[in-house]
Amino acid sequence: MSIWKHEFTLQGLNDMSANTIVTHLGIQFSEFGDDYLAATMSVNANTVQPFRILHGGASVVLAETVGSVASTLCVEEKGKRCVGVSINASHLRPAHEGTMVKAICTPIRLGRTSHVWDIKIQNEEGKLTCVCRLTMAVV
Repeated sequence: MSIWKHEFTLQGLNDMSANTIVTHLGIQFSEFGDDYLAATMSVNANTVQPFRILHGGASVVLAETVGSVASTLCVEEKGKRCVGVSINASHLRPAHEGTMVKAICTPIRLGRTSHVWDIKIQNEEGKLTCVCRLTMAVV
């Protein structure tokens, strides 16, 4: 059974991100299933730190982007918005410039007033580079 309360397309999700930090960092929604949403981001001059590896803050922006959009797509009540309350990130291994990372977001809990998401960021080999937990308030 699908968690999504709204119909959407990947192109539509990418279009709504125009002229935001999402497009500045090159984040692209790339796939979804009944209970997950995924997005990719290149490790490039816009996302690396001075040692030419993925900046931890860029990983957090990727995680919060995919989690925030996922939360919004799970709320069917008119006039409700989802806002980030807390995010935690554990950086596990570096991702090097010239590669791509992928964030896969799945729900831990979808309540009436809060959502908690598990976001795993992996490199092109499928190895975890970062794991995040995002809490969203439904207001």
